[in-house]
Amino acid sequence: MTGEDADHDEGHSGVVRRDRFSGGPARGFMSSLAADERIFAADLAVDRAHVVMLAEQGIVADDVAGEILAALDDVESAGHGALPDGEDVHEAIETGVVERVGPDGGKMHTARSRNDEVAACIRYRLRADLLDAIEATLALREALVDVAAEHVDTVMPGYTHLQPAQPTTVAHFLLSYESAFARDTARLLDAYGRTNQSPLGGAAFAGTPFDIDRERTAELLGFEGVVANSMDASAGRDFLAESTAALTTHATTLSGLAEDLVIFANKGFVDLADEYSSTSSIMPQKVNPDTLELVRAVAGDAVGGLSGLLTTLKGLPRAYNRDLQRATPHAWETVDAVSEATAVVAGAVATAEWPEETLEAAAGDGFSTATGVADALAMAGVPFRTAHEVLAAAAERADGETPDLATLDAVAADVLGESLFEYVSRERVEAALDPVESVASRDSLGGPAPAAVAAQIGDAEAALDADRDAYDARSGALDAAAATLRTEVDRYV
Repeated sequence: MTGEDADHDEGHSGVVRRDRFSGGPARGFMSSLAADERIFAADLAVDRAHVVMLAEQGIVADDVAGEILAALDDVESAGHGALPDGEDVHEAIETGVVERVGPDGGKMHTARSRNDEVAACIRYRLRADLLDAIEATLALREALVDVAAEHVDTVMPGYTHLQPAQPTTVAHFLLSYESAFARDTARLLDAYGRTNQSPLGGAAFAGTPFDIDRERTAELLGFEGVVANSMDASAGRDFLAESTAALTTHATTLSGLAEDLVIFANKGFVDLADEYSSTSSIMPQKVNPDTLELVRAVAGDAVGGLSGLLTTLKGLPRAYNRDLQRATPHAWETVDAVSEATAVVAGAVATAEWPEETLEAAAGDGFSTATGVADALAMAGVPFRTAHEVLAAAAERADGETPDLATLDAVAADVLGESLFEYVSRERVEAALDPVESVASRDSLGGPAPAAVAAQIGDAEAALDADRDAYDARSGALDAAAATLRTEVDRYV
């Protein structure tokens, strides 16, 4: 995303690059200044922390540090659009400082390279984006839990291979996705932790002879630690890969939920709010789940972004190569698209309606309660594989519909050599054939029975609280660091 180069730490077309490197058609090809608006604020923060540290270490005089920091405030007030021409935002900001301060403005770049500078800027901005993505997953999970709590007893069809399989409930279905999204949150929190490490002070890749304090700049910028090896600090981009991979995994889960909701909408099992639907330009009766179709497509975008990023990183030699300028946009595009898609799905879930009568009427379609009867036979001592044979034959004889008791009894007599009711009472069979009773019987840990679902909701709420606390702690730490940095800057300005 941003221009980086270990070999040119001084000069400009005038200030940073010098005249030898100031023109030609490649200049525009290499420039990332316009795209770097995304890390404009990050670069200013990194500059400020670095200058404060240089002053504290006696590397730059306090009065010079004050002039540089005041100039950075002016650059910030003027905005990204007012930056002078440059190969990237880092060069342009430095040029702006030198124009305001004079040659001493160039001291802001003492003991660092653009390589560690840009790595710090990317991590600084990406960690904020990851927090936004994490917050979006928390909102989605909250919506899923809230809707699940309203539909603990709402029986619905469950599917495998898109074929009627077993009855379940709306709550059980939604909580299955909440569990998956909880893992997505955990992966994003892990990625945040490895992203939020400071590379600043690694310089071009071989460190610096100046007596810098890397831990101090990390503290001022809210990083949780430093990337110790200076070569790794400047060259490493695995944090980009990990973050983009976590986002892509999350997008894949989102796509699955979106697909289910599209299918359910087609069957009349869910009614999406108008805000998350559209109509046809020619067919006025249409209500199309367009937003969810776009969510499915976002998963493809994320997979493409991850593939592009990994392909760019594959086989790069240490320590710095300009290819990295093309790597970062894949992460930016992915985090933006996936975070937006997450918010859309959360809204669609929160506002959807689940027609209970329609769902219950369809819950037994395709003889979906067959397993319940087989389980009842197995509990009575019939080997489950034999019970399975009985019910498979009954399904075939009933042509996929739910067979009546007489058909079940006749098939059992053929397979078992005696009446079904020698093993299971009529009342027990009737209960097993009832979707509501079938669901109620499946009360094992994690099952769809109301009591089991209530326990899952409690667990989900507790996990949400813990993850919300983790999010708040990280967000609060960044706010506190920003306030500390501002206080330290004000000591010099």
